Amino acid sequence: MATIVLVRHATTAATGKRLGGWTPGVHLDAAGVGQAERTAALLAELPVAAVYASPLERTQETAKLVARPHGLRVRTRRDLGEVDYGDWTDKPLGQLRRRKLWPVIQHTPSRVTFPGGESIRAMQARAVEAVESLAADHADETVVAVSHADVIKALLAHFLGMPLDAFQRLVVSPASASVLHLADGHAPVVAACNLTAGPLQGGRP
Repeated sequence: MATIVLVRHATTAATGKRLGGWTPGVHLDAAGVGQAERTAALLAELPVAAVYASPLERTQETAKLVARPHGLRVRTRRDLGEVDYGDWTDKPLGQLRRRKLWPVIQHTPSRVTFPGGESIRAMQARAVEAVESLAADHADETVVAVSHADVIKALLAHFLGMPLDAFQRLVVSPASASVLHLADGHAPVVAACNLTAGPLQGGRP
């Protein structure tokens, strides 16, 4: 059985303010470094065989802190990357909430393709393929995959058997950990969701 620990990257100065997407050069802020260090301590006793992360700086920096207690290097996987928000990338959330597409994203995200970018269904499909690939490569091991809020919510929805249109009901806090158990011939198990090393957070990312 493979155990996949999904970790959301810790906070940046833009978290909760802008839709970062694939914006380059976005680094953890001081609070985010502390969050990632606490998550690293939370996961330090697990027998982690490998740590993977999306290519973006905020995930790479979170992953390096998580990998440090295990003496591991971070392996990069593009298919764990953030949604391609296209023309919405790095726009202020306050501005985007006034767009006609915003309520569709919240209530029927399976119907959304971001202007000039990726559909939420396509993001879910490639993220599920990524995690299934990790499970196949690490069939009897524990690995960490550091990714992004919407990606992790879409993965949890898939493995919980939830419709994608319900994924906004899930909360995935910065630097939180969610745990999947995946084994051939068995139903997937979501063993934990949104574990944090500090006070639990709610609301939108």
